[in-house]
This record gives sequence, structure tokens and C-alpha cells, in this order.
Amino acid sequence: MPAPLWVFGYGSLMWQPEFPVAEARVARVAGWHRRFCMWSIHHRGTPEAPGLVLALDAGAGAVCHGLVLRAEPGTEAETLARLRERELVSSAYLETQVAADLVEGGQVQALAYVIDPDHVQYTGPLSLEAQAQIIARACGGRGRNCDYLWATVAHLAALGLADPELDWLASRVRDLVDG
Repeated sequence: MPAPLWVFGYGSLMWQPEFPVAEARVARVAGWHRRFCMWSIHHRGTPEAPGLVLALDAGAGAVCHGLVLRAEPGTEAETLARLRERELVSSAYLETQVAADLVEGGQVQALAYVIDPDHVQYTGPLSLEAQAQIIARACGGRGRNCDYLWATVAHLAALGLADPELDWLASRVRDLVDG
């Protein structure tokens, strides 16, 4: 079991890690986009009405900012088991190690969950409007898809991290839900 265990959070892991966190640091990983590119049939949608969740999608020149979370010492095995139960529920994510550059300097190797582009839950390219329409109506075992989006955007803003696509989506989905 790796110790320390660092986990890269780019979506709900930033605001709802569900494991004991010893420290959290803002970091970035190169070669990955944060995208709503995974159909959610469990947590934020159903098989009959899938929602969308964020995933790291590989891309040349891409950079994703988020948090690296260090599991509380002594909880590494339990943390890994909980993460696998949560993130690998349908095998659409691949568990991998990424080099995470800390904004204050330095680098850590972190566990990350990235999309498997060959999995049936990979959406491929979707327009922002198509994403907004899906997110506005979807709901799954962990609640409304729009709440997942808004919580992620709020957390990124609190960290001072900009994501113009997610900001646009949050505004558009608010219009669709309230309208």
C-alpha cells in the first residue's frame, strides 16, 4: 500500500472525499481535461435517464487544476477500498497514477480516476448545450446532477480556480432548472 496516499480530486472528490484527509493542496495535472464525458447511470442518473459526471479525459496540451488529498496516515488501505467501491462501480474509470504539480511548488504522485475512452459510458464529444440539457434533468442515487455541477463550480471558485466551461454550464443549467 503506498504511503503516503495522495488522491487527485477534480470533481466531487474535492468537496466530498468520503475518506479521512490529512491535508489538501491545490495542484494541477498535465495531459488531462476535466470534462462531463461520462454517462452516470448510478450516482447522478439512471440507466433509463443517464446523467453526466466529470472525468479526466486525455488531451495533448491539456491541464486540469484540482486538489490533491493526502489520506490520513494509517487509513491508506481503507481509503483505497472506499475509493474503488465509489469510483469503479461500473468500470468506466481507470485507476491510474498522475504527476500532480503543487501550486506552491513540488510534485506528488497521486491516484486519479480517468475515463476509459473505450467504455460504453464514455460520451465522446458533447456540446455544452447538450451537456446542460442532460444535467438539468438527471437525478440518481446521490441526488440531482445539477447539484453535483453547482457544488463543483462553487468549490473551484472558493479555491480561486477558473473553469470557464463549467461556469457557463452552471449558469445555463440554473436557467433551465429555474425557467
